[in-house]
Amino acid sequence: MRNAALALAMIAPLAIGAAPRELAPPDPAPPRRIVSLNPCVDAILREVAPSGRIAAISSYSRDPAATSVPLDWARRHPAILGTAEEVIALRPDLVIASRHTDLATRAALDRAGLRVMLVDVPTSVAESLAQIDAIADAVGARARGAQLRRSIVAALQAARPTDGARPVSALIYQGGGLVPGTGTLADELLRRTGFANASARYRLRMWDVLPIEPLVARPPRVVFSSEGQLRGDGSFGGASATMRGRALAMLGGRVLVRDYPPALLHCAGPTIIAASRTLAAARREVTR
Repeated sequence: MRNAALALAMIAPLAIGAAPRELAPPDPAPPRRIVSLNPCVDAILREVAPSGRIAAISSYSRDPAATSVPLDWARRHPAILGTAEEVIALRPDLVIASRHTDLATRAALDRAGLRVMLVDVPTSVAESLAQIDAIADAVGARARGAQLRRSIVAALQAARPTDGARPVSALIYQGGGLVPGTGTLADELLRRTGFANASARYRLRMWDVLPIEPLVARPPRVVFSSEGQLRGDGSFGGASATMRGRALAMLGGRVLVRDYPPALLHCAGPTIIAASRTLAAARREVTR
């Protein structure tokens, strides 16, 4: 349930413009105490901000099922639920929060005179790169932000299929049947790595839930799923004692089923690197 709550929290603000709010004028000195209320921002801060300047991160980053950062890194930093009281007590000089942060909390932070940067959920690679630039500028780490940008662009380039290769039908199928459709970052990553998102064949919306029956009846060539623990041969282990897990296992040789951890779907930023590599590996496997 925590995974589903996190996924819905990440998806909720997609109707809002994805560009981060400009901070003007920027502080002449970089912030010394940064508080992040968002696990996806945590992942970016890990790459761009000096660790000693991070006063607190989101509690989601301490959750093995939800984190987008290594747990040993997350455990080296205080983690908070994101209440105004927690944040104000830390006396930060920069708070980075998402636009779906509780309005009452945001109002309390404003009343306390704290500098708050609001970010949205990127729906494209371009928006993610722009968000990295904005966060890196805000924390006074423009060079580190540029390095992360280069790493993401290089990973995407390495994951590109051979020119002229025919797209392979694929679906990202997460816990509860959650599927990212057209207009999502996941859809763009599928296309960039040589897949055609099969969500359209099931007439799914931007984010939607697909019952297992139509998936089994008309499966794509590849399914990326978090339904249970995958063995090395692509079959499911004992941890997948669910209807969906058993149904996916029954697809057998008709479909290549590969593990796609929920953490690869929750965030953009540095997560794009791992996601593109995971997708590209499956693309090479199915076209061998």
